[in-house]
Amino acid sequence: MKKFSRRDFSSTLAKGVGGASLIGSMPLACAMGNSQTKKKLGIVLVGLGSYSTYQLAPALLETKHCYLAGIVTGTPEKESVWANKYDIPRENIYNYENFDDIAKNDAIDVVYVVLPNSMHAEFCIRAAKAGKHVICEKPMAMNVEECDEIIQACNSSGVKLGIGYRLHSEPYTQEIKRLVKEKTFGAINYISADAGYRSMSNPDQWRLNKKLSGGGALMNMGVYAIQSVIYGTGENPISVSAQEYSTRPEYFKDTDETITAQFEFESGTVGSIMTSHNVRANRLFASCQNGWFELDPASTYIPLAGRTSQGKLNFPQESQQKLQMDDFAKHILFNAPNRAPGEMGRRDMIIVEAIYESIFNGGRKVKLDFAPQYGFGG
Repeated sequence: MKKFSRRDFSSTLAKGVGGASLIGSMPLACAMGNSQTKKKLGIVLVGLGSYSTYQLAPALLETKHCYLAGIVTGTPEKESVWANKYDIPRENIYNYENFDDIAKNDAIDVVYVVLPNSMHAEFCIRAAKAGKHVICEKPMAMNVEECDEIIQACNSSGVKLGIGYRLHSEPYTQEIKRLVKEKTFGAINYISADAGYRSMSNPDQWRLNKKLSGGGALMNMGVYAIQSVIYGTGENPISVSAQEYSTRPEYFKDTDETITAQFEFESGTVGSIMTSHNVRANRLFASCQNGWFELDPASTYIPLAGRTSQGKLNFPQESQQKLQMDDFAKHILFNAPNRAPGEMGRRDMIIVEAIYESIFNGGRKVKLDFAPQYGFGG
């Protein structure tokens, strides 16, 4: 399977991230034809853990352009519960063994992979080969190589690929992106983002198992912090150095507990992130030439809040997952921008791997090679 160099990949992205020409997008005529024959797209949720149960499925009761058409679960007891609650036909219920039969089911248009990280690549690729569009929950995969394989599979099958970065459809986040793009407060001198929570009672959960998660806090909450400093500057970092801290090694036996990282940007902006499974944190803050802005909280499911040096931000609150899935459906149906393409997920995994590399080498600075306009989404 073809692999991409960072330079080659950056060059491709510079030609049109977030637009109709993204890798994995279908021709406009095909997309518009689908929109004329189908008003709502059917989504199947693969994995019925807490996120699917309490966030995605309820949101799909509110979406305008897609709906919950089916489920994939390895727990037979859940089949009847979900079928009754969401009126799911028996023929739209699958398990991990017969998953590939989904290719024959015209009621299902999109596969949303909501599984442990170690299973993302397998089921995204299988979904693409089945001819279904794909949403992959974050982080995209266990490593950059798997990201390449997912993108290649979607490209080869002519299906669209999105990453579960719900915040790009969320109004407070979109407002920060607008302020940055329009340089409302001038140059950004310093930016910081913190994302974490305290994991207290379940050391056996899959997120603390490296074989299933690929890492700890960085692979989970750290992706939010990385995203924040990037859309909060409108730039990709050019270098990173990082440190890891452990205060509860008896609990965090296999994965990172707390990580801090420092970023350099080509504009001269300095950035920092902190992510943890042992610290409650949820904030984005930027100090600019002519003011400041912040989101606090910045990435929770509950309503976000924001302020700037000009005053408080105030937007209507809707389900972030509803907005995210409707945006992806509009990308398929109407060729609307892909707010979180696969290339964005791949970029973030490059940064994650660089952070781990820096930690392994005692905090040494690791250079990052991206095109200047790489990966901000629509």
